[in-house]
Amino acid sequence: RIDAHLLNRRGVARLCYAGSVLHTQPVGLTRTRELLQIGAELYGHSGLESDLEIQQLLLCSLALLGIEDVHMDLGHVGVFRALVQHADLDKNLESALFVALQNKDSTALKELVQPLDEVLRGALLVLPTLYGGCEDVLARAYKLLPDYPEISVALADLQAVSNGLQPLVSSVGIDLADLRGYHYHSGIVFAAYHADSCDAIALGGRYDDLGKSFGRARAATGFSMDLRQLYSLLPVQAPLFAIRAPYLDDPALNAEIARLREVGEVVVVSLPGSVDCPVELQCDRDLVLREGGWQLVSL
Repeated sequence: RIDAHLLNRRGVARLCYAGSVLHTQPVGLTRTRELLQIGAELYGHSGLESDLEIQQLLLCSLALLGIEDVHMDLGHVGVFRALVQHADLDKNLESALFVALQNKDSTALKELVQPLDEVLRGALLVLPTLYGGCEDVLARAYKLLPDYPEISVALADLQAVSNGLQPLVSSVGIDLADLRGYHYHSGIVFAAYHADSCDAIALGGRYDDLGKSFGRARAATGFSMDLRQLYSLLPVQAPLFAIRAPYLDDPALNAEIARLREVGEVVVVSLPGSVDCPVELQCDRDLVLREGGWQLVSL
C-alpha cells in the first residue's frame, strides 16, 4: 500500500519497517501470536539481483547481531505452479496436492496423483524427495522433473542465488516441496535457520502480484524477522550498571554528567527528597565531589 499509493515511484523503492503483528495462530509451539516484527522490502525490480540484495541484507543483519552459523533454505513456488498449469488441474485437486506436498504426506500424495498422466504423476511424487544440498538437489531435479521452460528457469535461478549466498552462510539447502506462501509468493522463497531455534528465524521471498490488491502490481521481494526470537539467540549480556549523581545546581557537575552520558554511561540523578536504593536503580558507582572535582566512587 505504501509503495502503491503513498510513494507511487516509477523506479526501485527500498523500504523497512518495525512494529507489532498479530497472527491468528502462532507459527510454532514455542512462539507467541504477537510478534515484534522487523523487515525490509524492495519494490520495482524483478531480477535476481534484487532477490540477492534482500537475502544478503538479511544475512548481514544477523551477522551484525552476532548470530552466526546460519543455514539458508531456498525454494521456488514456480516449480509446483508450472506442473499445475501444464496439467490444467482443477482448484480442488490443486489445493489437495498443495496440502500433501507441504506436509510431505507421501501416502496422500500417491492417492491424489493416480488420475494424472505418467509424467505429471512422477514429477509430483518426486518433489518431496528433492531437498538437501544444492548441487545434489538441482542435479536430481534436472534429471527427474519435466523439461518445462518455467521449471528450467526456476532451477537456474536457485543455482544462481545459492552461489551468491555461499560466502555469507554456513550452508545453503534447497527444498522444492516447500510451498510456504504458495498463494502469496511468486518466485524464490527462503528461510534462515539457526541451531538454537526450532523454527525459522527469518522468512522471505518474492511476491510480484501482491500490489494488485492495492491497484498497482509491482515486482517485489522482502523478508521479515521477530525481534523477540532474535533476542533469545543472543549471548547472555553482562548487566549494565549505572552511576548515581546528586541533584545540584553546579555547572561542573552537570558538565561531568553530560560527558559520562556521551561516552555511553547511564547516569541517574537523585531528585531532592527522594530515597534512592542503589540496587533498585542498578547503580554500582556514585559521582561525588572530592579534592575539588567530581569523581566516581564504587558503592
